[in-house]
Amino acid sequence: MPASGELIRSMNYVEDITTTLRRICISIPAMPSDERKRLADSLRAAGSALNEAIADLER
Repeated sequence: MPASGELIRSMNYVEDITTTLRRICISIPAMPSDERKRLADSLRAAGSALNEAIADLER
């Protein structure tokens, strides 16, 4: 079955997220500890949203 345009677009968004996370990980070693903590808090919130999206998809 061919993929819809919406599926392809959504999968491209996921690839963009993955690329962004790789870029973030590259910069982590140069960050001071206080900035690392703030980034971790931000990623944790994004992780919650990601987990919710996965749960919606698996319903």
